[in-house]
Amino acid sequence: MLKSVPVLNTRVEVKWRRQEKLRELDGEQRIVLWIADEVQTGLGRTGRRLAVDHEEVRPDIVLLGKALSGGTYPVSAVLCDDEIMLTIKPGEHGSTFGGNPIACQVAMAALEVMEEERLAENAQRMGELLRSELSKLPKDIVTTVRGKGLLNAIIIKETKDCDAWKVCLRLRDNGLLAKPTHGDIIRLAPPLTINEEELHEC
Repeated sequence: MLKSVPVLNTRVEVKWRRQEKLRELDGEQRIVLWIADEVQTGLGRTGRRLAVDHEEVRPDIVLLGKALSGGTYPVSAVLCDDEIMLTIKPGEHGSTFGGNPIACQVAMAALEVMEEERLAENAQRMGELLRSELSKLPKDIVTTVRGKGLLNAIIIKETKDCDAWKVCLRLRDNGLLAKPTHGDIIRLAPPLTINEEELHEC
């Protein structure tokens, strides 16, 4: 199982084409299943419906959550073809809250909003603007800016007096929430609805 955008809190980038090559080697045996964890990256966050869509590849299984309800209700989903899904027969697998009708209705409404308001497209545009503005920060402080859509990170030059946590506290004190992921990496994930004026204000 691979996260679709691990580059934000690690120094490793997954090459999706390699995963496709592994699938080709596996052939018809289906010994190896490629599971893409899109819980955080799926549904518009990276500027596409799914993060794997940037590479035009198709995992065997996709995991969704978080944005599936627009952040209003706990719901998740596992997506795959019948060939895989139907290997589980009725009664072989259960879930306490699986198939919750309210959660399903909330998820359907959230997906409609995502499409109608073109949130993935907005994430793509605003993400490009965000990275462009972040790249103007002093290079002796912010050494790297990276991301896709509205899932971004900056790497700062860490010193004994300044690390990601301390920078995030100062950002918070100035009205901006960000998340430190390591000593020198700060994740920036604005809402998919952010507009240009709000982004410049940040």
